[in-house]
Amino acid sequence: MSATIYSNSSFTDTPYGLKLQQTITATGTTSVTIPTGINRVYAIVIGGGGAGSTQTTGGGGGGGAGGYSAGWTYISNTVTVGAGGTGTSTSAAGANGGSSIYGMVMAGGGSGGQNGFGGGGAAGATSPINGINATASYTGAPISGGNAMGYASGGGSGASGGVGVSTGGGSGLATATGTQNAYAGGRGLICGGGGAVGTSGVGTGGAGGTGDFFAGGTGTSGTGTSFGGGGGGAGRTGAGANAVANNGGNGGSGGGGGGGAGTGGTSGSGGNGVVYLYY
Repeated sequence: MSATIYSNSSFTDTPYGLKLQQTITATGTTSVTIPTGINRVYAIVIGGGGAGSTQTTGGGGGGGAGGYSAGWTYISNTVTVGAGGTGTSTSAAGANGGSSIYGMVMAGGGSGGQNGFGGGGAAGATSPINGINATASYTGAPISGGNAMGYASGGGSGASGGVGVSTGGGSGLATATGTQNAYAGGRGLICGGGGAVGTSGVGTGGAGGTGDFFAGGTGTSGTGTSFGGGGGGAGRTGAGANAVANNGGNGGSGGGGGGGAGTGGTSGSGGNGVVYLYY
């Protein structure tokens, strides 16, 4: 038997007595109009997801999820929404996602997948230095290292991404022969991307992390290096995209991109952030 709080009709993510008034998804810094007489708002802020990495041989790691922060803030007439990191076919670490901020509430962008096959760490209140370690959250929850669970969890190093609210990307694999299975992104609210594998044998890319509301994308499976891309991580408002051939899937909103497999695969891009304003 399984149970979930979301089957209870009295449960809601809306702060008590408030109403969701604005959902801001346009990336970059834009203007916001708050009605006269409203001096404070409750903001939920999500950073952009990190892109997966791509490797010449083997498969790249999945990108980490963007941070999740929430709280009361004095009003501001501008808002910044972080863009997801852009995937690439060049052998390199993935690009970090951008930070999002409204007033005094901020959330970092997830780390891109690592150049050494590891998954990217998830973001807390600030963006990670490109690596498998996460950053401290707005609640004060501490930094999580590689493979570790946490509010913002670490990226996988020879393992799946850690479990958390925002989660790390799954590890890719360096081995380019035989049957190989890459690692999944961590499970959570906003999830890291799956790692990739490029092998002459049967290779299966890791799935993107599955979230509380949406699924992660699936990795591809087949014989040879034209398969093995990692799936995109689930986002706050949408599912991660499935990998295609040796290309990683894109993350959902704030989710990490999947890793790209060797021999020309392109890593998945991280999902863009989002800001919700309640008053």
